[in-house]
Amino acid sequence: MYKRFLLSLTIIVFLTIAATAQKQKVKHTFSLSPAEFILDGEPFQIISGEMHPARIPAEYWRHRIQMAKAMGCNTISVYIFWNYHESEEGIFDFTTENHNLGEFIKTVQDEDMWLIVRPGPYVCAEWELGGIPPYLLRIPDIKLRCMDPRYMAAAERYIVRLAEEIRPYLITRGGPILMIQIENEYGSFGNDRNYLARLKEVWTANGIDVPTFTGDGPTTYMLEAGTLPGSAVGLDSGSSPEHFELANKMNPGVPVFSSETYPGWLTHWGEEWAKPDTSQLLKEVKFLMDNKKSFNLYVIHGGTNFGFTAGANSGRKGYEPDVTSYDYDAPVNEQGMATPKYTALRELIGSYLPKGKKLPAVPDPVPAIEIPLIFPVKFTSVWDNLPQPVNSVTPGPFEAYGQDYGFILYRTELIGHKKGKLTVTDIHDYATVFLNGEYIGRLDRREAINTIDIPESKVANPVLEILVEAMGRINFAQYLIDRKGITDRVTLNGMTLMNWKVYKLPMDRKFIYDLRSTGKNLSKPGIFFKGNFSLISSGDTYFDISSYSKGIVWINGHNLGRYWDIGPQKRLYCPASFIKQGLNEILIFDLHLTDPKPVTGVTTME
Repeated sequence: MYKRFLLSLTIIVFLTIAATAQKQKVKHTFSLSPAEFILDGEPFQIISGEMHPARIPAEYWRHRIQMAKAMGCNTISVYIFWNYHESEEGIFDFTTENHNLGEFIKTVQDEDMWLIVRPGPYVCAEWELGGIPPYLLRIPDIKLRCMDPRYMAAAERYIVRLAEEIRPYLITRGGPILMIQIENEYGSFGNDRNYLARLKEVWTANGIDVPTFTGDGPTTYMLEAGTLPGSAVGLDSGSSPEHFELANKMNPGVPVFSSETYPGWLTHWGEEWAKPDTSQLLKEVKFLMDNKKSFNLYVIHGGTNFGFTAGANSGRKGYEPDVTSYDYDAPVNEQGMATPKYTALRELIGSYLPKGKKLPAVPDPVPAIEIPLIFPVKFTSVWDNLPQPVNSVTPGPFEAYGQDYGFILYRTELIGHKKGKLTVTDIHDYATVFLNGEYIGRLDRREAINTIDIPESKVANPVLEILVEAMGRINFAQYLIDRKGITDRVTLNGMTLMNWKVYKLPMDRKFIYDLRSTGKNLSKPGIFFKGNFSLISSGDTYFDISSYSKGIVWINGHNLGRYWDIGPQKRLYCPASFIKQGLNEILIFDLHLTDPKPVTGVTTME
């Protein structure tokens, strides 16, 4: 019986390997005709759902891809964030956790889906600096997204390295990758067509032999500046016959598609949650389906801006930081659940299937759990964990000190003027201000608040401290060069304040691991609160931090992202992979509170 079982098992394994090998040997072709995409010699309508591996725990990649497939998509589109894979110059990560692009691409192919790759170098995507590595901003006069040789040297190094990762998965080599995007929405930024052409040349020189496309808004000036001869035209979005006619006129001889059809929209801190009208979306998708126009839903599933990855826009009073959640009011919500919008799109797209064909069943939802009240306690303060300072005649931005994210403390003694109007030119992005260790107020770039009154002090040489938080770098349009911290100078009644001590507080894994409790400064705002909780079983949860003011949450060392009591986000998503059976730890850094508040885990965002 045992031998028979082994023989049967061997046969099954052999047949599985043979089937997999046969599947891999199947060669497909993909090309551009003047009006359509051509797959294996036949017109092919791309029905794509966008998601970003960096925003999704790797454990959930397959689930999210299956959700897209069950909604009627035949293709996945991905942005690749350059700064996520090359955080320091020349040091790349394509292997750990959700940096492993090869594993994501193989999962797409395993699910019989095609793939569109949007690698930048610039992507926008409400992601920090649009995906460009902030280490480039350490160069004082650098220009981005152009032929500046310093930028191009870095961009070409990235392309060469990324090409190694994706080349084996091109459709020309039996993989699922159909197309590569050249840059992103360049017509909204600049008009250097030589730059776009050079990017295309570098991809080609590195063996990327699949068709290329660009993506721009459907206006004459954007398409003139952003398209490339021979590259398909993506429209952000293409929602009417006039849009497609304009694109055909501006860049003839290639197919046109809607590279970003928007089921949802982004949300900034201090706004209401964006919830676009679903009826308009269904009207657009019906137009695209009726006319067999290819399209990509941006996004079908948004995920989460874990850590310091959320970007910003340059509206309002000059600065609009994005919330941590990238739920985006997408068809598949942040936790991977199907929404009513998903059901409506699935019904609409499914109605175009040939007779007798059905969409796959919707995957089971990922379990979510509630966590009873957690009671954190005061653990330590930032003031008890200051590193050795850097002496600086005038305060510089983060980048001048080789720091990209987190916080920096600027400290000086007041000599000459000792009270009056303090002006920080300019504060990027949020700061708490202290005089002789006492909190006196805040500065907030979002509200264009960069001044504060310094009260009279009885101390001979009052000590001024400015603790600055770097929020997301601007990721769109003309203000990409968005250095953090104090970007120019500090004046008191017009007098420039000199001789600063600068304390780097990156709040990265090492900094958090090295935190030590001394109990010396637990009444001065800038406190870390720590709590423990035990679980019998793990699952996804949302930590409700609505009782806190402004700061960051870590679970077992994983940075869940920022919170802020101005809302709308009051709960931070935590995937099951960040928590475990048994004892867990929550760490909260709050800029304002000096006493801890209870925290719970709940099953929904709202």
